[in-house]
Amino acid sequence: MNGVRYWFRSGDPWVWLTAGGVSVSLLLVLGVLALIAVRGLGYFWPHAVIEAEYRSPKGERLRLIGQLHDREWVSAKRLREAGLPVEGTGRRLRHLVKIGGRDLFGRDFVWVLDEGLEGLRTPPGLAVIERWEWGNVYGYVRAVLEDGRVVAEGEAAWPEFLRRFERVRTLRERARGIEKDEIGAVNYRLERLRLRERRLELEGRADDAAAREAIAREREALQAEYARLREELTRLRRALARDSYRLELMDGRVVELPLAKVAWPYRPNDMTLAQKLGHYLAKLWTFVSEDPREANTEGGIFPAIFGTVLMVLVMSVFVTPLGVVAAVYLREYARQGTLTRLIRISVNNLAGVPSIVYGLFGLGFFVYLVGGTIDRLFFPEALPAPTFGTGGVLWASLTLALLTLPVVIVSTEEGLARIPRAIREGSLALGATKAETLWRVVIPMASPAIMTGLILAVARAAGEVAPLMLVGVVKLAPAMPVDGNWPYLHLERKFMHLGFHIYDVGFQSPNVEAARPLVYATALLLVLVIVALNLTAILIRNRLRERYRAVSD
Repeated sequence: MNGVRYWFRSGDPWVWLTAGGVSVSLLLVLGVLALIAVRGLGYFWPHAVIEAEYRSPKGERLRLIGQLHDREWVSAKRLREAGLPVEGTGRRLRHLVKIGGRDLFGRDFVWVLDEGLEGLRTPPGLAVIERWEWGNVYGYVRAVLEDGRVVAEGEAAWPEFLRRFERVRTLRERARGIEKDEIGAVNYRLERLRLRERRLELEGRADDAAAREAIAREREALQAEYARLREELTRLRRALARDSYRLELMDGRVVELPLAKVAWPYRPNDMTLAQKLGHYLAKLWTFVSEDPREANTEGGIFPAIFGTVLMVLVMSVFVTPLGVVAAVYLREYARQGTLTRLIRISVNNLAGVPSIVYGLFGLGFFVYLVGGTIDRLFFPEALPAPTFGTGGVLWASLTLALLTLPVVIVSTEEGLARIPRAIREGSLALGATKAETLWRVVIPMASPAIMTGLILAVARAAGEVAPLMLVGVVKLAPAMPVDGNWPYLHLERKFMHLGFHIYDVGFQSPNVEAARPLVYATALLLVLVIVALNLTAILIRNRLRERYRAVSD
């Protein structure tokens, strides 16, 4: 008995209990990450297309063509409540089959009971046609047409389909470049000319003939360039509309569809393992490098990745010097008394304020007050349309800088407190001023602690969503914050964010089943982005720590 009492008094049980709690927490985190990785990365694999006959409980016989998306065990009682005439008790296995063709069948998915599937097979020749609109469509490509005339059919249809798809993709990329980049640049410059003209009116220089003539010449040149681009775009669209294909659907219909609407065609049943791996890697690259489509449930998420990283970098530029200056003042200059203690208590309490409160503050102070004032002083010609008086990257970054400021202040203060007093006194004894001592000795030695605060700030800011919904993040940004138009970096623009993208796709999508794998994939990518940002900061911190370790020792 005394041995057990001594064991508890020694503290060993609490050490093991703490270690067990940490181990369980670590296993839970790894389990969540594994679930996200499996569900997210599996989204890009070219799964086989099945064909089967299905006999429903109501006696209907259907031909199914699609991809097995999910499966679950469901009770007979629940099936009867859903209106299916199922007899007996127990559980039944049912499959969720993605049949595609939302515009052709009215839905993307259908639930089928396992016991009703007959002749399940994966025949060669079944194609998956990913489209820019209305999602995937499945079936057999029976013919390829040019201006309504059949140019290939039967076995020759698929090779001809792929050949013409490459042509269509080249034309579409050129058309997209003209529409998004070149015409967008012309429209941007035309808008700048309009604002210049409006500014002349506000400054009372509406009668300035030389300025108006210069504006008119520029506008005439831009309108000529716009007309040329529109003509080329019209020609490309006519070329895109030339080809079409006939597809046999699961209900036996053969429909003619435009080839210009095809985003990615492939036949997974005919692929070798090497081809599937190549397809998988290509889809991964598409996911991280292209724009979204179909209400964010298809395509890529590059604008969201770019917006997240840019916002975090801009936030870091603001929060780091502000937090360091505040910490240096509190630790090195402020008289240590009641007021300083109250300030520290307030800083610590700020870390516990709900993030949505920061969002409301950012909306009221940064967007409406500061942004509205900037618009009145520097952009009156654009009013009533706001320039900085609306949400954007700048205000979102400043809001998150305030949100994470307490973390940086506390971490920096702790780093400053760990620097021995003898080092400060040695620097002062050698003739350095207090400011020189802080700038050249103390702050460099405290830089690992500063980087620790920045790491914590980045980790929190990159995952925040609630405040961003009020100060700049949008479902689909009309333009990137960085482009080829002066001044190239447009911090006043709205942006996309990975966290908000997850919320939008997961909870606002009209097609939940189709969006669910994309939610996992985006969540995994958000974790990887945060890890990458943190690792970069950790590497910098470790280098600084090694550099000043000998001095501190």
